[in-house]
Amino acid sequence: MVRGYIFDLDGTVYLGDRLIPGAAEAIHHLKTRGDKVLFVTNKSIATRQDYVRKLRKFGIDVSLQEVINSNYITALYLREVLVPGEKVLALGEAPLLSELQEFVIPLTENPAEAAYVVLGWDREFNYEKLNLAFQACLHQAKVIATNPDRTCPMENNQQLPDCGAMIGALEGATGKPIDLVVGKPSSYLAEVAVKKILLLEYEDCYMIGDRLETDIKMANESGMNSVLVLTGISNREMAATSPYKPTYILESIKNITSL
Repeated sequence: MVRGYIFDLDGTVYLGDRLIPGAAEAIHHLKTRGDKVLFVTNKSIATRQDYVRKLRKFGIDVSLQEVINSNYITALYLREVLVPGEKVLALGEAPLLSELQEFVIPLTENPAEAAYVVLGWDREFNYEKLNLAFQACLHQAKVIATNPDRTCPMENNQQLPDCGAMIGALEGATGKPIDLVVGKPSSYLAEVAVKKILLLEYEDCYMIGDRLETDIKMANESGMNSVLVLTGISNREMAATSPYKPTYILESIKNITSL
């Protein structure tokens, strides 16, 4: 029976520019035995092509069709929901904007024209950008975020503020939650990954990641097998107290072939 393995990237396959030991061998083993592999990341500051190049540099055989990032899923969602005449105010870095442009999503910098605000991880986020989003909200724009991650794991146990910081700033200004997150843990991303790309059933797929509130939550809510690896953000103590209980806990990705 063919199974699907959906891998998070940061904290699961690698940390920064360091490959998790055994990751390439484990992924190669899964592919060799006929299973399907997909890489899914919430990180919006790089393109899908960037991830393909990075994974190949690590010795992992991957095609562009095997990589989903939050920019791609955001553009896909907007293409489905936008009606003629609606425009999008996008706050994020160049990879997000280029993905939206590739999908021919109409963009605007005028908050009064925006039907949607898109928030992505933006390392140049400032008061001016916050105000643009806030003004669009005052004009009844819906707010969607590429991902909810508060931080991004790096090497040597370091972390950087992620898109969750942008979400928090806007929610602090409006006093209400944003409308939608389209990256993990959304059911929309789970459906695209499993039903439209892997072409499998949820119960035949494994979601492998280091975050309880995104990777494990999405897997559990969609009916996938959830696998927490301990090489990134979450640890056993956090898993013990979390409402999102993984089906399996592994020390690292290298142990995935033992399931």
